Amino acid sequence: MNTSKVMQKGLTLIELMIVVAIIGILAAIVVPSYREYVQRARAADATGTLADMRIRMEQYFQDNRTYAGGPCAAPAGADIVHFTFSCTGVPDGTTYMLNAQGQAAGNMGAYSYSVDQNNAKSSAFNAGCWSLKPDGSC
Repeated sequence: MNTSKVMQKGLTLIELMIVVAIIGILAAIVVPSYREYVQRARAADATGTLADMRIRMEQYFQDNRTYAGGPCAAPAGADIVHFTFSCTGVPDGTTYMLNAQGQAAGNMGAYSYSVDQNNAKSSAFNAGCWSLKPDGSC
């Protein structure tokens, strides 16, 4: 018997389908995790901006003994694309509330954070702290 071996070159269709299936499974796991990571990073940026705003308000109070007329606007470089920053309660001069409300861009609409003159922090997910995760953990 004369048998000759034929050298296989390339991939078979089944091998290619297995590789595509594995890539699809990995993508189904990785993409939601990455999306959550990006949202937490944006939320951390918002809470950092609120902390900076609070420090500037307290420095103003130390110099003027009132919050009225204080630097209540978000500082330059704040993430105003994903969050809207606001300040309330300043006209009476004794209290203030700094707020960061998430925008629909980047799926941040469910996120909101606030801090007052007593450093009482709250978020949409937990009234006692700045929770960066939708599960409410601090």
